[in-house]
Amino acid sequence: MVDHEIDARGLLCPEPIMLMHQAVRRLGVGAELQVITTDPAALRDVPQFCRFLGHALLQVDTKGAETLFRIKVKS
Repeated sequence: MVDHEIDARGLLCPEPIMLMHQAVRRLGVGAELQVITTDPAALRDVPQFCRFLGHALLQVDTKGAETLFRIKVKS
């Protein structure tokens, strides 16, 4: 179950990452965040964001120009 979704389609770096930062600050520990983006840089940036801040990257699905990321906020 996803607790919050960010639709970042059409936004380019750094906007999707900035939206993710805002969301994880509001969400509680263990919450799941889903991010949908069309920015090709997100394939590099989102995993780095998760590694750097200690969040778990649960899922990455790419279909056409869209990529869906599912993230669990660190505990």
